[in-house]
Amino acid sequence: MTTKTPDRDYSKHFSENSFWKKVKKFGKKAGVSVVYVSLLLFYTLKKPTTPAWAKTVILSALGYFILPLDLLPDLLPGGYTDDFSGLFGALVTVAMFIDEGSKNQAKERIKIWFGEDAIIDVKAVDEKLDRDHKS
Repeated sequence: MTTKTPDRDYSKHFSENSFWKKVKKFGKKAGVSVVYVSLLLFYTLKKPTTPAWAKTVILSALGYFILPLDLLPDLLPGGYTDDFSGLFGALVTVAMFIDEGSKNQAKERIKIWFGEDAIIDVKAVDEKLDRDHKS
């Protein structure tokens, strides 16, 4: 699953600066899971060993996440549901390229922003990722 529609390529909305602004500004509201998945994708994108097709998937998902106007406005209750769906779909698609290094970087950032206890909230994402990667 990619966050593309036939007439829309969201990858053009991605920039590293916009990504960090969005996460810092809306991270608490979006929640630990959304931020963790976006960080996993971001750190996997930055790896030189991630193939171009996987980077395209990631850029599209992160571009949609950054886009201020989307299907469900982010400021509404549940407004990050569409963002999470797109991000998680991309995560599952590129799961084979997400290594422990990317996970550790994302977890360190989660600890800084949300506190040590927030790591409990990333376990469900890691378990799903590990299950999908093994199948």
